[in-house]
Amino acid sequence: MIKIDGRPYRVIDSHVHIFPDEIVRGRSAWIERDRWFADLYAPVRAKLATAEDLTASMDIAGIDISVVCGFPWAHNDHCREHNAYMADACARFPGRLRWIGICAPGEGASAIVEECLGLGAVGMGEFNADAQGFDPTNCAEMAPIAEALISAKRPLLIHCSEPLGHAYPGKGTATPDRIMALVAAFPELTFVGAHWGGGIPFFELMPEARLALSNMVYDSAATTYLYDHRIFAEVSRIAGRGKVLFASDFPVLGQQGLIARMIAMEWPDRDDIAPVMAGNAARVFGIEEPS
Repeated sequence: MIKIDGRPYRVIDSHVHIFPDEIVRGRSAWIERDRWFADLYAPVRAKLATAEDLTASMDIAGIDISVVCGFPWAHNDHCREHNAYMADACARFPGRLRWIGICAPGEGASAIVEECLGLGAVGMGEFNADAQGFDPTNCAEMAPIAEALISAKRPLLIHCSEPLGHAYPGKGTATPDRIMALVAAFPELTFVGAHWGGGIPFFELMPEARLALSNMVYDSAATTYLYDHRIFAEVSRIAGRGKVLFASDFPVLGQQGLIARMIAMEWPDRDDIAPVMAGNAARVFGIEEPS
């Protein structure tokens, strides 16, 4: 927990990434295996982290629980290896970590979803259209995954990209118009729009968009690289404080630093902080409240 204005706050980081030791130590081999991994991690300065690195960061930052996400591998054999690592990490750190599984949309995807949920995954993602070669407007392609998650009442985390602004590795083309088509096709499925949904929350000022987005929430992953930190309070005001999930995208961003920047912002209502820090993620991912 952390303290803000003398009050204790539970913290759930709802979007972080960890990798097995063999990938962290041997990234060059994996650069040859996956194009998107190469785009993001070929530069030596790009950070990779293990479960142990993450829990050490959580201890420093005062984070209670982190939700670890799979990398959007293009091939399902890589997805299965990563899923096995995340499941094992959560078994080794049962009070600290939860995980969401990953699969490449297409043949065999629904079986992997069932495998992950059976192993305790609290959702699926981070799906990435550019990395995995699928079209988010082709809803039939995502239907088996969506239907399995709807049945299990678990969410889908999807990478979103803002159509404006600077270019950066991993930005992609999953812009609001394309993501909204997918969200509208599965109104019973909860979607988590990574990276502030690529700017989707601002469209919630349009009544028809707000209605269409009633099943979508937004995480704050990589905020510092994308937006002014006032976005936490602004999106809470526009979309509602029940729709924002604190997320760092660790190790892309340091957990402690992002928390400090977020709480330093002017909030119209300081009571909005608690649901953003933990309550919303607990609801979306089905994480139990402490006894």
